[in-house]
Parts: sequence; structure tokens; C-alpha cells
Amino acid sequence: MRLGRDQAPAPTFRPAQRISAIGVSEILKIGAVAQRLKREGRPVIVLGAGEPDFDTPDHAKDAAERAIRAGQTKYTILDGTVELKAAIAEKFRRENDLVYAADEITAGAGAKQVIHNGFMATLSPGDEVILAAPYWTSYADMVRIADGTPVDVLCREESGFRLDAADLERAITPKTRWLLLNSPSNPTGAAYSAEQLRPILDVLKRHPHAWLMADDIYEHLIYDGMPFVTAAALEPSLKSRTLTVNGVSKAYAMTGWRVGYGGGPRELIAAMAVVQSQSTTNPSSVSQAAAIAALTGPQGILIERRTAFQRRRDIVVDALNAIDGVTCRRPEGAFYTYASCAGLIGRRTPDGATIDSDAAFCRFLLERHDVAVVPGSCFGLAPYFRLSYATSEQNLREAVMRIAKACRELS
Repeated sequence: MRLGRDQAPAPTFRPAQRISAIGVSEILKIGAVAQRLKREGRPVIVLGAGEPDFDTPDHAKDAAERAIRAGQTKYTILDGTVELKAAIAEKFRRENDLVYAADEITAGAGAKQVIHNGFMATLSPGDEVILAAPYWTSYADMVRIADGTPVDVLCREESGFRLDAADLERAITPKTRWLLLNSPSNPTGAAYSAEQLRPILDVLKRHPHAWLMADDIYEHLIYDGMPFVTAAALEPSLKSRTLTVNGVSKAYAMTGWRVGYGGGPRELIAAMAVVQSQSTTNPSSVSQAAAIAALTGPQGILIERRTAFQRRRDIVVDALNAIDGVTCRRPEGAFYTYASCAGLIGRRTPDGATIDSDAAFCRFLLERHDVAVVPGSCFGLAPYFRLSYATSEQNLREAVMRIAKACRELS
């Protein structure tokens, strides 16, 4: 068919090469399917989100309201107000024994943006970032968007899903720019004691070109009396090449407020500010006011919620380990379990379909038993599934009953 004079060929969209191999997060896709089923009237229990079900503390909400009434609704300093940086500096000093000046602190629209800024400010084509797998799905894609190369180092269950120092040593090359380490971890909940972290830091000390990005976002969700430790405090000689990342999202249930922060050497922080100045500029002025109140106000809520999460963890782990074909390590922190479904691979559903992967098992749970969890293959280690226990005990008890029933149906 020939086009008429006034007809032009349909334009063809061409995405940038840097995102050509990157899709929307599988976690978001699973959540979207679950929400569709709920709209259709299905009683779906969603255990896929990394979001506390508690509410933002009242004193943080009150601070936001006061900021609005006072007209604090304008642009601020691009990487955080003077007051917010002071609150962050005091938090680092009080809780982590780390001293940062104002120009060694950055605040962005969530810890995710802080990590993204760090990569965008430092990575060139060919630079490598070592990731301890399994890891949060966004890490590798953020590295790729910044033209870097993610290098996965497997953390085995028998090692507590923690990075082995010898494996790290073998992974470091002249192109290594960063090691990104998340403790407690999403998705496994694994956390490092000082004794377990020390060998990793000793490896980094031998490779001065390799920097460390410590994602401490789950710092306050660590259980059984285990003390939290962060790398720059444990090994001060690495502080000059460590970016310590944190935020108010998980500890204070402020995910939607979008405030994250980081502390690091001033040259790095300045470079990250350049990136942020050409993207979002400052995080929300009102959210910054709320974050100041969260960081400087009463902290007892952290203990209360940690206790609640530990109780939920034990409910889920005990129930999963009672299911034939499922085994689940008891995590030290965060609000996830990372359970193996290896014992279910090869079994058949009532309609004759074979469970040939963790993804197939998770589809079966969602489509037939109305429970949404995330396959371990999304995080770089299969066959496992991640279950978020950031929901009520009632929901959790019902969900694990459904999972048990689903597994009993498999033959």
C-alpha cells in the first residue's frame, strides 16, 4: 500500500541503549497482577512489597503540617537543608559513631536516589560493581544505567547468605570501582556481625582502588539482640572511600515521603550533587521537615516495631519449615524470609502442570491460592522465594496456611 502525499510513515520509537535490556521490576509486575486480582474480588494477600505496614510517627506528620503552614514549600539547598544535614550528622554520631561535616552529607528523594547518584557520579563504561547475590533487583539495573558492569558474587545459604571474603578477593579486578553491601539484606535478611564483616573489609584494604557502598537502610530492623555494625565505623581507614547510605523509609515507615541520605568523602558528595542538580534538585521541602522530626524526635517506636517484626519473622519461619518441600533460614534482620522451594521442583499441580522453577511455584501460589510472593530468580539465586512479613500477624498466619495447602496439592 502506497502512502498518500499527506501521509507520513508512523514514527518508530527507539529507546536509549542504556535501558534497552532493562525492564520494569518483576516485583512491581507481581504487585500489579495481585492488585488486579484483588479488584476482581479475589482475597489476595500480597507479601511482595518492601514497605512497613505501620504508619508514619505522629510527630513527623505534625512537623510536616507545621512546615506547610509556615510556608516551607519552596526550593531548598539541592541536597538537603542545613537543618536536615545537621539532623543526619547527629544521627550518624549518635547511632554509628561516625563524624561527617555538612559537605560530607547528601539527602535525596529516597536512599535509591542516593545510590543512583553515587553510581552516576563515579562509573564510566567498563567500570565494575561487585554485588553480593542475591540482591535487591534494582542494584544491577542502576549500575547498567550508569554504564557500569555488575559483577555477581554468589552468597550461599550455607554461609548464611553472606559474602565470603575469598570469593570477594577473586572477584576484584583492576576495573572494580565499588562493592555494594546491604546489611541487613533485601532479600535474605542476612546481617553481618563485626567478626563476619571484618574479613571483607580486610580484602578491601588490600585494594585501594575499590570503594565500598554500604546500604544500611534496614539498620533498625535487626533481631535477637544482634548489634548493628556499619563498615566505616568498624574500619575507619576505609571511611575515605565509603559511601554510607540510609534513609527514613523503613525504620520510620516513611516510604512515600521519599527522603534518603548518605555520608561520604566530600569530593564524592560534591560529584553526587552535580548529578542531583540536573535531575530532581532538592527532595521535597515538606518531607525534609518530617525527616528531621523523625531523626531527632522520640526513638522508642523503633524498639516497639522491631519487636513486632521479630515476632512476625518467627511466625513465618516456623510455619514455612513445617511444610514438606520448603526450608527457610531464620534471618537476622529486615522483614523478609528467603525460603528454598527446591524440594517442590518437579512436582505437579492438580491440573498436571509441572513446577519447574521458583517462578512457576510463585505463579501457582498467586493464581490458585491468592498469595503473592517473589521468586528468588528475580534476586539472582534460585530456587527460592522471598516473602515480606511487613503485614499483620493475621494476614501472615492466613498466608502461610494457604502456602501449606498449596504444597499439599502438589504431587
